[in-house]
Amino acid sequence: MSVNSFENYPLSWRPDKSKLTAPYYKSLSDDLEYRIMSGELKEGAKLPPQREVADYLDLNYTTITRVYERLKKKGLIYGVVGRGTFVAGDIKPAESPEVIDLGEASGFENYSSIVIKAAQRVMEKGYLSDLYDNADPAGRPHQLAAGQRWVEQMGVKTDRDHIIICAGAQSALTLAMVSLFSPGDRIATDVYTHANFIGLARLLSIELCPVFGDIRGMCPEELDRLCKNEKIKGVYLMPGCANPTTVTIPEGRRAEIAAVAEKNGLIIIEDDVSSGIFTARGDVKPFYGILPERTVYICGTSKSLCGGLRIGYMVFGDMFREKLLEGLNATTIRTSSLDAEIITELILSGDAYEIVERKRRTAKKANEIFEKYMGSAAPCGSVYSFYRWLPVPGIGRDAEDILRKSGINVYHSSRFKVGNSRAGDFLRVSISGAGSMKRLEKGIKILSRWYETYRKSETKEEKTDV
Repeated sequence: MSVNSFENYPLSWRPDKSKLTAPYYKSLSDDLEYRIMSGELKEGAKLPPQREVADYLDLNYTTITRVYERLKKKGLIYGVVGRGTFVAGDIKPAESPEVIDLGEASGFENYSSIVIKAAQRVMEKGYLSDLYDNADPAGRPHQLAAGQRWVEQMGVKTDRDHIIICAGAQSALTLAMVSLFSPGDRIATDVYTHANFIGLARLLSIELCPVFGDIRGMCPEELDRLCKNEKIKGVYLMPGCANPTTVTIPEGRRAEIAAVAEKNGLIIIEDDVSSGIFTARGDVKPFYGILPERTVYICGTSKSLCGGLRIGYMVFGDMFREKLLEGLNATTIRTSSLDAEIITELILSGDAYEIVERKRRTAKKANEIFEKYMGSAAPCGSVYSFYRWLPVPGIGRDAEDILRKSGINVYHSSRFKVGNSRAGDFLRVSISGAGSMKRLEKGIKILSRWYETYRKSETKEEKTDV
């Protein structure tokens, strides 16, 4: 080993050599990112030259170059020619490791070993190089066939001319919005709906119009009344354990909503993002099965199979085909052929269904933990839900900060509310992102103590009012 003249050099970033693991560029990237996000390295701090870090660690110079480039792409650091590399500004410090995430609704990412084996099988196939070109923007024939098999279990029957593979369900939503709607168009939604859809509509200058509902979902009479008073072009629905309310629309109500949509010439965007998880397969006929000619059906695999493989399947009626294909060719929403191939391998091998069943068991256990401490405080539309909708009348968004200081991260209903509609206050509590059942239970205990205090104060106020 060479004599390291930088052993005692005062480096602003001084990685602990004893904690480095292969691959070193990733270990070092994680270390530097943590020091920046935790606030240890402040905005404007000058990082040591790459050569000095390489010499100090006895590593190849290109390894450190790779580290710096990775963090530049994340916007955490920047370089100035002739001056050096610096920590970027406007970086929000990361949450303390002690803060348990009950906000982000992930997909219980505990089954990566099955996905890794599928990826290895794909790599061993002789046609891997064929996946590197941009052919078949809608998806390769055998990948589309696998997609047909996947959506068929949810009651969606289609052919290869009416299905597209996108880079995740959100990309599929984007494709539907830019292809079928224009700025100024109005789309009906639930009062509380998927926050990313709200953001997408705002970005595209499309107006969302809230429609009140009940425990069975959107009220068809209210939708029809809205269509009489406003020029509504479409309706967005999450019929299976809706995000964030967990409401599952029964088949009878779906038929009533579909009838209103047909009467008023609405485009139905059916977001079945976690299909196969929240409701048992084939339990309820989808909107696409009721009104296929006016429905764009979307489902994804990031929640049900693997968060890192963002695949979305879009199925549509013939009247939308030309516009959607035109939109697909005009955007970069198409997915990676390699990602699609791995998901295809999971579906055709049967491993995808094994992952779903495991996630269903995990989700059921997580819901049981929630109910152990919270009882029936937040009724749920599915025993397999990834989140719960907790009513907290009179509680504002500052509850997020209060609970974060107590050690948990949750989301207030204001994040999900459409427009200025008057509605109650809730907390969406994710039970899928804590990282382990032990951490989830710890987080729910914290929530239950806070909720008990809230309920006592609410009862006291009610007595005072009387």
